[in-house]
Amino acid sequence: MLHPQHQTRLLVAHAQAALQQQQPQLQQHAGWPAFQARLQVHLPVLAAELHAVYGERADFLDVLGAAVLTAWQGWCERSAALRALDAQREHEPPWFTSERAIGAVCYADLWAGGLAGVRERVPYLRELGVTYLHVMPPFQVPEGPNDGGYAVSSYREVNPRLGSMADLRGLAEDLRRAGISLVLDFVFNHTASDHAWARACAAGQPGFEDFYIVYPDRAMPDAYERTVREIFPDEHAGAFSQLPDGRWIWTTFHSYQWDLNYANPHVFNAMAGEMLAIANLGVEALRLDAVAFIWKRLGTSCENLPEAHHLIRAFNALARLAAPSLVFKSEAIVHPDDVLSYIGPHECQISYNPLQMALLWNSLATREVNLLQAALSERHALPEGTAWVNYVRSHDDIGWTFADEDAERLGIRGHDHRQFLNRFYVNRHPGSFARGVPFQDNPATGDCRVSGTCASLCGLEQRDVHAVARILLLHGVAFSSGGLPLVYLGDELGQLNDHGYLQDPARAGDSRWVHRPAASAQRFAERLDAATDAGRIFAGFQRLVAARQQLPGLRGGALVPFHSGNPHVLGYLRGQGAERVLVLGNFSEHPQRIDAAVFSAGPAQTACALGGTRHTLRDGLGLAPYALLWLRYPET
Repeated sequence: MLHPQHQTRLLVAHAQAALQQQQPQLQQHAGWPAFQARLQVHLPVLAAELHAVYGERADFLDVLGAAVLTAWQGWCERSAALRALDAQREHEPPWFTSERAIGAVCYADLWAGGLAGVRERVPYLRELGVTYLHVMPPFQVPEGPNDGGYAVSSYREVNPRLGSMADLRGLAEDLRRAGISLVLDFVFNHTASDHAWARACAAGQPGFEDFYIVYPDRAMPDAYERTVREIFPDEHAGAFSQLPDGRWIWTTFHSYQWDLNYANPHVFNAMAGEMLAIANLGVEALRLDAVAFIWKRLGTSCENLPEAHHLIRAFNALARLAAPSLVFKSEAIVHPDDVLSYIGPHECQISYNPLQMALLWNSLATREVNLLQAALSERHALPEGTAWVNYVRSHDDIGWTFADEDAERLGIRGHDHRQFLNRFYVNRHPGSFARGVPFQDNPATGDCRVSGTCASLCGLEQRDVHAVARILLLHGVAFSSGGLPLVYLGDELGQLNDHGYLQDPARAGDSRWVHRPAASAQRFAERLDAATDAGRIFAGFQRLVAARQQLPGLRGGALVPFHSGNPHVLGYLRGQGAERVLVLGNFSEHPQRIDAAVFSAGPAQTACALGGTRHTLRDGLGLAPYALLWLRYPET
């Protein structure tokens, strides 16, 4: 076996030889020294990850050489400003762990009329404290249904309804100057059925026949579908859709989204090129869509397979070569253990926190924090250099992704409890304050997922007296529990469900459009009026932002559970020493009390960072309905 240093020298020499075939004057190129230095560090990682997937191929070294060439081309196309950002980020703590990091997400057209409109609203983003803006997929899509932009026809063209590539580059530059990182999606499990690769595959064009997973009859699809689950059963059964010529193609999600075939290394390399082209627009983080599904193996669920992790780490290593400041965000709405498996400095540096999101809504419905407190105690810790993206809701539906084994330890039957939560949030449970809409509904079984804006799910739609407090409580946990908080723009103004999507044939079959309303000019105008719902909610968000930015104890992700002794009150400690913060949240519509003995090891008095109110803890502590406290809690 070769010594690792000798192996690295051989790999670098092979890569350099492959590059010099394409560019004989390689060593005279101004960008070569920096790239060569990174090859020494990251090429062995890239080689190991690709070898785990493609190592049995006789042409493996050619596969590796092609990937390095793609990285070199991406580096050569990178602007001077982005190279400067690379150099800066390589020597700084991760920006996403800062207490000043605050995220927002929007559809460019719905929130601002298009990319030019988003550029005009950069001052508002700064007013809101945003340092990270995720713009939902802006690339070219088919006419008609397109899964909200997640059926990409071209990664090199912007949807003309939103603007142009120049507008997208300009937005990235405006945001960077304002201290805001642009986040876009890397939709790499599938393309739209009208993508150039898909058209070439359907036509049998040489080199593209196996870019997708296509079978001539039902034999192999039937074999696979014995073990895979249906994602959108309302649209098509199983995992395959039939083509006009009678063949069957793998479509995990919608029939117009064709799954790529990563068993073909040319697919990996082609998508790597698209990834770097997106990064070179000025994108600082990529949301990796549907990470769990990218590898298929007969006889398995075709989710969370080891090859998926190898491929993501290979993409990451390639990014370290060509765009070192680029960050990956995992989107894995799967079992909590599987969510954690995608998070690491060499895989996805940040990740959605779907467990916390689901359990926040669970706590509102049950008025009990047992499942959420357990999750913070047992499933919150992450590796150094990584962070959760904590969110209350996203563009997608809400599913109940808690672990059944966790629920069973608390005497909760997972299946029955999910059905209760579905009934509660779609207003099929007596006394529910929520006005959600079912997604993928099956009334016969009670199975569904939930759509709805934060405000409508919290009771604002029917003027519930506690709705505003619920909205701020949920976001207050997301802002303080460790990681980067993410706000769906419009929720900070209390926007309600919009049922107008039912009048649009391209959207009427997808209830998730109910919680993607166009920005309300009225609510925006009311945001500074304390007499309005929008004003009260926006003022609450401003308090959260201002307090978070002034509390170094909220930096990073470390969290220590704090058991309040009250089943309705969530508790946890953030920070260390004099910077410690105690977060308490009452998830009940009734006042709650915490006994004095709970605070015996802490300070006798403290002040709330969300308003300055002082509390004498030696007498115990009372919390108003849905109250949220961030208490300065130095170690004694």
